[in-house]
Amino acid sequence: MKGRDWFVTDDGQYQACQSVRSWDLLRENYRLHRFLTEVEDVLNSVEDETSQIPEIRMLVRRLIVNSYWVQSRYLEPCTKTGTSVLLLYDELGFPFTVQTVTFAPGTVSTIHNHGTWGVVAVLKGEERNTFWQRISHPEHKDKIDRTGELTLFPGDIISFTPDAIHSVEAVGDKPTVTFNIYGETRMQERFEYDPANFTAKNF
Repeated sequence: MKGRDWFVTDDGQYQACQSVRSWDLLRENYRLHRFLTEVEDVLNSVEDETSQIPEIRMLVRRLIVNSYWVQSRYLEPCTKTGTSVLLLYDELGFPFTVQTVTFAPGTVSTIHNHGTWGVVAVLKGEERNTFWQRISHPEHKDKIDRTGELTLFPGDIISFTPDAIHSVEAVGDKPTVTFNIYGETRMQERFEYDPANFTAKNF
């Protein structure tokens, strides 16, 4: 699986990052439990978790290169919402969650941040990310402006700082499936944004 690596910052700017070659990541018997242990070791080694995003991004690529099981663990999109989430790991006391997310073609997410770091790998389909930044405005403290967009394909990995704002649309004629890992969410800092009304609300 060939792909690019991207990093999105709080101000809505995105940059390409150097990717590790897939053949350098090949491992026998590299399974989800080993990935989880390695992510935990990385997070335990620092106080600033965001600084470890490049290493976690590399571990995500190692997992999707080696684990057919992970690539095949997803749900069909919900016929009502267009979205389904399959939780692969969420354990009390451990500071991250792992899941796969499926979007039906044409499904568009809200504009949001995550209130934590995140790394997302596209497994199937195409996903258009639109990026935004919060703007200082004397009358509207929750005003945001669009900063750009990026379409991701299978094998692409995108990572986010906690206050990076984006929306996601499944493009093409097939469902989009992603593998997602997020840190421990600070719920009071996770928002949905309404750019037309200059408002933000916790979700």
